[in-house]
Amino acid sequence: MQISGAELFVKALKAEQVDTLFAYPGGQAIDLFNALYGETEIDIILPRHEQGLVHAADGYARSTGKVGVCLVTSGPGATNLVTGIATANYDSVPLVCFTGQVPTNLIGNDAFQEVDIVGIVRSICKYAVTVRTREELATVIKKAFYIARSGKPGVVLVDLPKDVQRAMGSAEYPEKVEIRGYKPNTAVHIGQIKKALETLNRAKKPLFLVGGGVNIAQAKEEMTRLAELTRVPVVTTIMGKGAIPSDHPLYIGNIGIHGSYAANSAISECDVLFSIGTRFNDRITGKLGTFAQHATIIHIDIDTASISRNIVVNIPIVADAKNAIVALLEKAVPLELEEWTDRITEWKKQNPLKMKEGKLTPQQIMETMNQKFDQAIITTDVGQNQLWATQFLELNGQKQLLTSGGLGTMGYGLPAAIGAKLGNPEKPVIAISGDGGMQMNIQEMATAVVYELPIIICVLNNGYLGNVRQWQQMFYDRRYVSTCLRYRRSCAAVCNTPTGECPEYTPDFVKLAESYGAKGIRVTKAEEIEAAFSEAVKNTKTPTIIEFIIEREVNVMPIVAPGNPLSSMVLENEEDMA
Repeated sequence: MQISGAELFVKALKAEQVDTLFAYPGGQAIDLFNALYGETEIDIILPRHEQGLVHAADGYARSTGKVGVCLVTSGPGATNLVTGIATANYDSVPLVCFTGQVPTNLIGNDAFQEVDIVGIVRSICKYAVTVRTREELATVIKKAFYIARSGKPGVVLVDLPKDVQRAMGSAEYPEKVEIRGYKPNTAVHIGQIKKALETLNRAKKPLFLVGGGVNIAQAKEEMTRLAELTRVPVVTTIMGKGAIPSDHPLYIGNIGIHGSYAANSAISECDVLFSIGTRFNDRITGKLGTFAQHATIIHIDIDTASISRNIVVNIPIVADAKNAIVALLEKAVPLELEEWTDRITEWKKQNPLKMKEGKLTPQQIMETMNQKFDQAIITTDVGQNQLWATQFLELNGQKQLLTSGGLGTMGYGLPAAIGAKLGNPEKPVIAISGDGGMQMNIQEMATAVVYELPIIICVLNNGYLGNVRQWQQMFYDRRYVSTCLRYRRSCAAVCNTPTGECPEYTPDFVKLAESYGAKGIRVTKAEEIEAAFSEAVKNTKTPTIIEFIIEREVNVMPIVAPGNPLSSMVLENEEDMA
């Protein structure tokens, strides 16, 4: 029996157990959509922009553990995926992105809506390929799903020329594939595990540093057991938060340029740093030569290339995080670390994570969220809203945080929440965004409305691109350039002090929500927060935007200035210390 390439595409999705497809049609993908007509086993989601589409697929994948799947047309449809592909790949999210392409005989002729999308994304994804013949289609799709989900997960792009979609061929779809040269290592080198434990057992001030790899490996329970067995304190990267419950006595906090005082101090003084599933990027290390400079460093990572790339390590272990932690649990023993843990407790007491009290603070918003929701999937945008969320949200086995850690993509929060809700319809889903990031993919409000998704969208509105404004305030002599979102052409050319005379904010988020058919609520003081969340929870058919009007120049503290070691934290604003 022979079927078309487009029909084989649909058969392959079913074989890979794809139940949700994020798709936007166009001329060079129309045959694929035609083959999907009337399909009942696959839920086809039509977002309002391809960037929103790929972020939604990302949120779906992170929240479910499944592969997220995209389908778009050629040219601008394909190039609109680029930011989302990089976002997902930096954070090791398994996506398979299918792009339509002009017929093979037109490739390279500058045909209408032709781009070399494989060439464009090759450096920001795990694998990208153009299918050149109908005969190789089934094998290429099978390889795509295998590569995306195996080893260190990532993004695979498959470019499908129109003639390949239409060509007739075999209906066979392989059950497995072998890829020469691609053999992901997940096994654990027992000798290195033994060496690591011997080093850990001699330590007086050991520390676990946990990154996003532990969450990706679904090893939260095992990581918590390892910490409890050894009694070793735990710090996390932003992506690693939640790997052990954030209210656990052994959890210290996030490290890095906005890490807690206790967590950054522990990194600076530890004698053994046992790192699992992190790349040691610049946002967590501060000045490289001073990072954990007194420590023997052990590093577990599934990606060989990540080990000793930024920080030279003493004991490398290439392995899947969960497999490695299980191996450690078999040999680990309790350690006597009371003096070390008491010192960390004292650091916490000296300088707790706490914002200066005000009429309405992000800390109050996050703490109300903690009390109101026992379980939830929480997405964030990027900027101050993300940092406050990672500082003050409590994460445990019932709560999950989805955020763009590696690329830092504004506009991620809303579409990621849509994908998460589609994948987890029974769970509350909350998006946290700033007023700047919210407007980058605001069109996806329509997607949330038409698919009847009761997500709660928290917009922290300070009228600025807050994170950049904070840097301008602290490190650039308050030269506020292109960060004020209340700016009008009639404003003064130089302005670094917001006043009551500033123009009204555009848009009105409450009216905007209502124009989409959603609910809008505005909160201006702390005593209104709980009621706003209660009202949003009652809205079960459409999304709710809660706009929180926060102080215009509120900052994320502490902060490590550029080029400084983690031990050189600025703990308070100069204005607060005056």
